[in-house]
Amino acid sequence: MITAKLSPTLTIPPLENGDKLTRVEFERRYSAMPNVKKAELIEGVVYMASPLRITNHGEPHADIIGWLSFYKAFTPNLQLGDNCTVRLDLDNEPQPDALLRIQVGGQSTVSQDGYVEGAPELIVEIAASSVSLDLHQKLNVYRRNQVQEYLVWRVEDGEFDWFSLQQEQYIKLEPLENGIIYSQVFPGLWLDRAALLTGNLAKVLTVVQQGLASQEHEVFVKRLSQS
Repeated sequence: MITAKLSPTLTIPPLENGDKLTRVEFERRYSAMPNVKKAELIEGVVYMASPLRITNHGEPHADIIGWLSFYKAFTPNLQLGDNCTVRLDLDNEPQPDALLRIQVGGQSTVSQDGYVEGAPELIVEIAASSVSLDLHQKLNVYRRNQVQEYLVWRVEDGEFDWFSLQQEQYIKLEPLENGIIYSQVFPGLWLDRAALLTGNLAKVLTVVQQGLASQEHEVFVKRLSQS
């Protein structure tokens, strides 16, 4: 009897949408598929991204990164991530569109192999076809793991949700009369929601620049500089 030998490339099964895996097995299969750019493990289930359009994901994503990058440039001891894998717990390894974390003295760390472990202070998801996942399963996972602020840009709905963790529940922050939402975790991180939703990036950056000039941001910078 002749026993067929499997090709080395076939010894690790590929990731498939809906697979139920441990985090270790998820990482093993994901690492073996370098052509796959985004896969997530949410509550033990694999989710793989669809092709991304520039209008409902690429450009909004770039605007968010630009806004956060501007803030980070003038705020020490922060790390900004774009599509970084995050090891949250044994059943959850998301790859959020953006994250902002305090590097020293924050609630997450970076592992020896370069992954974020634990909950970053702030996570942003750009939601088009993924709205159901982002506002239900992911929201519960991020809340349970103590992500302090969770932002969801629902592009096709023309909405932007900013959730703040308060007494272990997410409370949705609304703009004040001036149209600005103020971060509860990162002083000076201000957002003109209407400007963002209408594509007025210049105004978005002008408003965050005003936040960077605020007294609360100055106090925050001094505290971070001492970490």
